[in-house]
Amino acid sequence: MFSERVIEFNRKLSYKGKLPEGFQVLNPYMDNPETMKVMQQFYAKFYNDNKKRKFIIGINPSRHGAGVTGVPFTDTKRLETACGIKMHSAHTHEVSSVFVYDMIESYGGVKKFYKRFYINSPFPLAIVRKAKSGQWLNANYYDDKNLFECVSEFMIVSLLKHISMGLDTSEVFILGKKNADFIGKLNAEHKMFGKLTILEHPRFIQQYKSKDKQLYIDKYILALSGIDQEE
Repeated sequence: MFSERVIEFNRKLSYKGKLPEGFQVLNPYMDNPETMKVMQQFYAKFYNDNKKRKFIIGINPSRHGAGVTGVPFTDTKRLETACGIKMHSAHTHEVSSVFVYDMIESYGGVKKFYKRFYINSPFPLAIVRKAKSGQWLNANYYDDKNLFECVSEFMIVSLLKHISMGLDTSEVFILGKKNADFIGKLNAEHKMFGKLTILEHPRFIQQYKSKDKQLYIDKYILALSGIDQEE
């Protein structure tokens, strides 16, 4: 089953490569036993089949989204209210998750959406960087040239493993224009995907374009609904 392949991928997920000074990788599956439990419940609930899905590609998980729940773009609030899975050991709110689940609701709900799409990231673990204040903040894999050089090989292997689960790679949806630049370069070298469709990142929309949120939801639905016409 598709669900079993994703769960196995997450169970074995570990980054042992180098990192520049001031960066760390967080692995929620090792840090919190309940993360592994709710992640398995999620994929068993929505991916318990062998249907080919289109790939939606994020950047890397945030500390308050998949960095806690193990489910991309899903904080504990959305995990419970939209997906029906309660997490007891953590309570998180993540801005990207708000947009994604409002969009999923407009698309037709979680069952319809997850039947057609699989979301993950080229670097599927949370990355944090140490600020001058000493506080650890979310970081993107492309924020630092040395960081990208350290993790790029791991990213390629991760993307190929996602593809091997049985994804439809004729068209992929990439969240974030800068993310798309980097994925495009990797794709040019390794020929992993066909058409690359770029959508604004949910965090960017929530943080800077909230007044136009419905326009962006409509843009997502229009792009994603193309696969309904293929079926």
